[in-house]
Amino acid sequence: MTDMKYILVTGGVISGVGKGVIASSFGTILKSCGIDVTSIKIDPYINIDAGTFSPYEHGEVYVLDDGGEVDLDLGNYERFLDITLHRDNNITTGKIYQMVIERERRGDYLGKTVQVIPHITDAIQEWVQRVAQISVTPDNAPPRVCIIELGGTIGDIESMSFVEAFRQFQFRVKKENFCCAHVSLVPVPKSTGEPKTKPTQSSVRELRGLGLSPDLILCRSEKPINHTVKEKISNFCHVGPEQVICIHDLTSVYHVPLLMEEQGVVQYLNERLQLNISMQRGKIMRKWHNLAKRVDNLRKEVNIALVGKYTKLEDSYASVTKALQHACIATYSRLNLTYIEAVNLERQTKIDDPVSYHKAWQDLCKSDGVIVPGGFGQRGMEGKIEACQWCRETQKPMLGICLGLQAAVIEFARNVLSLKGANSTEVDPNCDDKLVIDMPEHHPGNLGGTMRLGKRKTYLESSLITQLYKKDVIEERHRHRYEVNPDYIQRLEKAGLRFVGKDETKTRMEVAVVDNHPYYVTVQFHPEYLSRPLSPSPPFLGLILASIGKLKSYMSKGCRFSPRNQSDVSSDEEEDETSSKSSLSLEDEKTVIENGISTKPKLNGVKK
Repeated sequence: MTDMKYILVTGGVISGVGKGVIASSFGTILKSCGIDVTSIKIDPYINIDAGTFSPYEHGEVYVLDDGGEVDLDLGNYERFLDITLHRDNNITTGKIYQMVIERERRGDYLGKTVQVIPHITDAIQEWVQRVAQISVTPDNAPPRVCIIELGGTIGDIESMSFVEAFRQFQFRVKKENFCCAHVSLVPVPKSTGEPKTKPTQSSVRELRGLGLSPDLILCRSEKPINHTVKEKISNFCHVGPEQVICIHDLTSVYHVPLLMEEQGVVQYLNERLQLNISMQRGKIMRKWHNLAKRVDNLRKEVNIALVGKYTKLEDSYASVTKALQHACIATYSRLNLTYIEAVNLERQTKIDDPVSYHKAWQDLCKSDGVIVPGGFGQRGMEGKIEACQWCRETQKPMLGICLGLQAAVIEFARNVLSLKGANSTEVDPNCDDKLVIDMPEHHPGNLGGTMRLGKRKTYLESSLITQLYKKDVIEERHRHRYEVNPDYIQRLEKAGLRFVGKDETKTRMEVAVVDNHPYYVTVQFHPEYLSRPLSPSPPFLGLILASIGKLKSYMSKGCRFSPRNQSDVSSDEEEDETSSKSSLSLEDEKTVIENGISTKPKLNGVKK
């Protein structure tokens, strides 16, 4: 059995420099070379998991198959590498301390004084080695390389125990099995217009002072860095020029693995970690070139309005945004996403802030389609209900997710069934008609991990959504505390709101649709978590197709795409892919590019 190889990715100067995308790109390149890869994300906060975070605090909470509520970077890993991670692939300070304290209470330390060194650092190393061996692919193949991203920046007091643990870890697993990649920022002040390397030098010096020497230094910058700056970093940071990788802002993150591969990352890792990679990579990496070129040449724009509660931070809806982009790739459309604060659609805002009110409604009216994503709490609920009513009455394509389904049910009850007191008990516990109620799993005194979480089965009846999924039993990930009250189902369905997806007990409503509407689909689960670039989530695909007026044509062809419209792509892309991709269906295209990757318009400003 070959030794496990580890790549530790650290960050310097500032957080949000792009460590998550770069860590995912390492895995993408290695997986393209035929090596099975797994990933671990370390978050130094004391929270046990990300489940109780506000989206404004740390971006979206990403949910895994096993119900783990984790950092959004694990979503990047799953999409980039097309793997299925587990809750233990996310390590937090809280998890480590909780494990050590439980061991101490059991007497596992035989009366010794429990300290950060060696007990905490040993626990970290044991956790990493254990999780690295867990298969993340359907064939249960053991990974060969584990990529570990250490959150935050070097020097943070919160991450000191983890840095010390990896200082020890490099000797524990031997030098040929451990590689440290340090991601740093190279700013270009407007006053001088010259790249400044001093922050990188200071960051590397601090990393070395803590006992870790970077094998690769990845320099993030707004514009390409010239060879002189690269040599300067090499000289002052005690690494060879080939160990300095420069990554500037790109048109899309699809280009990041290509840029890293062009600068010799594969050759270096092959020698440093003794991976025995066959260096005939041209054909494999061409798939990435084709995908990147395809995304850059999407022409027809589709305008989607996202009516949300956390729109001030775009990372709050990272998976939703990526799922929309995946659907746009499939339909050869370029996404133009407009964020609308749900509160601004409410009638009270018309009095308090008429400018924001009219601007929000103008943006909604200009959209080709609308998405109402999940959320918690009462703020903005009435605005989401207003958006649902407008979409239903004006025949505007709409997809509601989680709270979006609940808002659609309440709106329908109020305006079609004339139940003016209809509401959710989350918003008004004493409302006249409790259309949405809390679930048996909900524990009002303990918010952490008490929701309906993880992958669950949904049984579909004959409907548009069943045709999009091409099956009548699906599995999707859930994250919610409230659900539709079964007592009102019969009245709602009689009036025209059909619940075509239910759980195995037939008491929990999973999918609701309005017939005689171009596309009015709401789901209780979160389909965005399982979306992949060449395997887009069916509900998102349906929304984009309806928004560009091609849903009926797609359905009439048995939910398969016809040969590519020649006007949708540039001639140079056609020349590169005519024989292999021009007439492929979406199902066939999944075999052309084997690895899923996350999408984002630009690396510039990416959080992690």
